[in-house]
Amino acid sequence: MGLMLFPGDDDVASPDVSWSYTGFDMFRTWLAQAEGFTLADMDGFGGDRQWAGVSTALLPLLHHPDDDGPDLAPAQCAAMLRTLRAILDRHHPDDTGPVLRRHIEDVGQLVTVLRICVDKDVDLIFG
Repeated sequence: MGLMLFPGDDDVASPDVSWSYTGFDMFRTWLAQAEGFTLADMDGFGGDRQWAGVSTALLPLLHHPDDDGPDLAPAQCAAMLRTLRAILDRHHPDDTGPVLRRHIEDVGQLVTVLRICVDKDVDLIFG
């Protein structure tokens, strides 16, 4: 059982990105750290820090319920794309260990999915 993110374009051939729930938690924890905060400190993730104090374009992804919640609009996808590309630019897959290399690959797959959402003007679906 896990989570899949995919474009809401009704094209079964469109790419997707998927994780186990544990893998998605690890990925979001890493993204939050890349954005300068600790996910475990946040309300809903074991801490009491409020999300209103966090400024990142990745907020819709980081503060999204694992198995429910709204799909993300193309404008949100576009904003996240810029931030995710910047994260990719800071990392070189050949210089990393296997866990970081997996996170970088996941960012690359997510960028591909988000690009389709923006180009086709469709939502990012959490399924």
